[in-house]
Amino acid sequence: MKSTLITAEELAALPPDGVLIVDCRHDLADTQKGEREYNSEHIPGAVFAHLDRDLSDLSRESLGFGRHPLPSEAHFSAVLGRWGWRPGLQVVSYDASNGALAAVRLWWLLRLCGVREAAVLDGGLAAWKAAKLPVSQATVQRLPTQVSMHYESSQVVLDHAVVAGLHGDLLIDARATLRYRGDVEPIDRAAGHIPGAVNRPFTDNLQADGRFKSPAELRQEFHAVIGDHAPEQIVHMCGSGVTACHNVLAMEHAGMPGSRVYAPSWSGWISDTSRPIAKG
Repeated sequence: MKSTLITAEELAALPPDGVLIVDCRHDLADTQKGEREYNSEHIPGAVFAHLDRDLSDLSRESLGFGRHPLPSEAHFSAVLGRWGWRPGLQVVSYDASNGALAAVRLWWLLRLCGVREAAVLDGGLAAWKAAKLPVSQATVQRLPTQVSMHYESSQVVLDHAVVAGLHGDLLIDARATLRYRGDVEPIDRAAGHIPGAVNRPFTDNLQADGRFKSPAELRQEFHAVIGDHAPEQIVHMCGSGVTACHNVLAMEHAGMPGSRVYAPSWSGWISDTSRPIAKG
């Protein structure tokens, strides 16, 4: 079973009844674009996951949980049941953003539930098509299952006060450096970063071709960021708790498991205007 990344060729070799493939394409500027593209073409057998509907609960945004609030356990269980997931079934997620949007979010949600048989397609749909593998327009119907998932609370940080009072732990911001510094902010209402956070843009995890760097290279680069901190002392964040998962996956791929995600992330932090903001 694959538990971090899988190549297009490895995915193509899996028996259709032995894998749940999930197309997670999403565009923040046009939230329906991913589903339109899925209907146009997708990896054969893939179901579609919508970041806003399936992998988030937008009804909780006003409560300070960020732009893509963590879905409830019941909500996520219902989504997996609709897809026909069962324990032990290999899950492979992909998107058109090198895993950086909903593909890693699904991977991390499954990891949050203790599921190890989940991987992200390295290089995304582009890698699949570059390998000259087939695509399909066929409607996918899977037999629903009954699913009851539970989050491992030790792997996620929801309380803003915990982030404000981190002692000995390190907060890593996965956003682009210009957003981290506060030079620009194209999405959220305030620019800057949480005081004490360091920057490791998720794009630094990738090679020029969009695939992940080698475990050895990632390990060296993350050690340069985290210093003497153990992986268990690392808390990842981003704008809304999605691309932060990219850094979790990269550390896991590098043999550095155990880091956590501050799920509300920047958009949740700035929901209270009294919280401090750093720039530069």
